[in-house]
Amino acid sequence: MPSFDIQSKVDPQTLDNAINTVKRELETRYDLRGSSSSVEFDKKALTVKLATEDHLKLDTILDILLERSTKQKVDVKSYDLSEEPVPSGKLLYRTVKIKQGIDRETAKKIVKFIKDTGLKVQAQIMDDTVRVTAKKIDDLQQVMNTVRGHEFDVPLQFDNMKS
Repeated sequence: MPSFDIQSKVDPQTLDNAINTVKRELETRYDLRGSSSSVEFDKKALTVKLATEDHLKLDTILDILLERSTKQKVDVKSYDLSEEPVPSGKLLYRTVKIKQGIDRETAKKIVKFIKDTGLKVQAQIMDDTVRVTAKKIDDLQQVMNTVRGHEFDVPLQFDNMKS
């Protein structure tokens, strides 16, 4: 039976390229030059640590990060911006987590949305992905188009298409 997977993942190399671009821009930007601003990427924990002197510069660095990520084709929805800045000595720190995988609640929403379309497909949750199977490839393509049109709070990729 034809099937495909719905996933939410970020390519670490592309993300690393975006962060390196942000680091270069921190050195050359007039309003940030000479400040003790830094951006660090932890590949194991999938976090980006922003550090600077005040809230205005922190917001500027965050804007640069989001802009450069968009240009590198990293979806902005993959950043978890819920954590607030934490002061430590003379610097402000903000840790931005990278969302990998689809959590249970979002996966349930996706499965419910697919079942509500009325197409003859089966959707099931497998760890951090959603597998969709059908008898016809046309039904799978229709599901892809309807899921693309709906807004979920994580970036979605369609992978592992089998016929």
